[in-house]
Amino acid sequence: MLEFLNKSGSHFDLSMALLILLNDAEEGFHDWFVFGELGLDGIVKENIQLYPLILSLANQNLIQKAIVPKEALDKLQKIPNVTFFGVESLNEAVALLKEQENLVIQSQSNELPHPNFEINGEKLYYIKEYKEDFYDVKGQEVAKRASIIAAAGFHNIILEGSPGCGKSMIANRLRYILPALSNSEILEIAKLDVLEGDEPTFKPHRSFKNPHHSSTSASIFGGGSHKAKIGEVGLAHNGILFFDELPHFSKNVLESLREPMQDGKIRISRVNSKVNYPANFLFVGAMNPCPCGNLLDETKECRCNELEIQRYKNRLSDPFLDRVDINVVMQNVAADDQPSYSSKEMHKVVLEAQIFARQRGQKSFNGKMSDEEIEHFCIIESGAKDVLDLAVNRFALSFRSIKKLQKVARTIADLVQSTEIKKEHMLEALSYRRR
Repeated sequence: MLEFLNKSGSHFDLSMALLILLNDAEEGFHDWFVFGELGLDGIVKENIQLYPLILSLANQNLIQKAIVPKEALDKLQKIPNVTFFGVESLNEAVALLKEQENLVIQSQSNELPHPNFEINGEKLYYIKEYKEDFYDVKGQEVAKRASIIAAAGFHNIILEGSPGCGKSMIANRLRYILPALSNSEILEIAKLDVLEGDEPTFKPHRSFKNPHHSSTSASIFGGGSHKAKIGEVGLAHNGILFFDELPHFSKNVLESLREPMQDGKIRISRVNSKVNYPANFLFVGAMNPCPCGNLLDETKECRCNELEIQRYKNRLSDPFLDRVDINVVMQNVAADDQPSYSSKEMHKVVLEAQIFARQRGQKSFNGKMSDEEIEHFCIIESGAKDVLDLAVNRFALSFRSIKKLQKVARTIADLVQSTEIKKEHMLEALSYRRR
């Protein structure tokens, strides 16, 4: 009994036409994949769905060779371990399959033209482009130090301070000092670019998503009545998700964010489909200390009463805040504050910490380590253990808070190439604890 499936997407056009034309052919085509939109004049055209579809098949080792539109070769040849044959028309595709023994390989995977370093047989790529530089941020040395730690370990961070103190400036510059990317991560980011409707650049730049606080839950997490489309959380995978004016986001959005912050994936369930998207991002939040913003200002008077301030703070629940590793309270910029570190200098420190962590066999970032990885990689010397035990008793820390301190301390130790977490590293990690 034949089973019929509805065709969804024009990328099936070429394969369906070839099945009809070559129905009586004696050659076998079982190991071929064919993709392309077919015009009425027989011209094979590119389709926006091709790159993410083929990349997903390649990641599952399901595809070795494929016929694709010739105009898509430059983009598709970045995918490794797949041989592509580009065609411009239906006639070319027919001729290609009929002469399989005389095929000439048209496309091989190209090396990415970016600076890189190799660790344990894997190349990691980075780029020295700092369109927004930390050198522009005057003062705020604590926030800059916290930014280096957050970038190196992919630790979730919240910046709190009065309007104009530099919270958004720091968040926007953080994207340029993030760790280097593997080839697979660059391809994954390119896939997300395509899903968002952008042309992929294949540059080792991590994504930066900054939804407005008035955005709907569907636009942030994904959705749709018929197909489960990806949202900003999924598009921020391997990059930064920045929530400015954090307490102004709806309670539903903030509470729903707890799952991807914890598990590194987002689940979208609809009547017709259920999809899991990876969402391993660095969360950055920025907020004022009170509704009017002047609570920490030394020159302006706060207009809020205690009840208003408490309501404002209560918009962020303890379970949500418990998933944030680093909390920084920023002071106003003084007239004599001067620039200090540049993004180039900060990026160099982050890359060195990444190399140090990878050389000990660690693959995940410190901020995303599992309990087993924490046990294996977070080696704590006796002095640091005493500090941690004292903090547990004094502040009644939860199990998650203890693990969070260990992960932040591990990153601080990596920044100075220390194999063990020492007392000073644990003390600094405690200074970023939420109060």
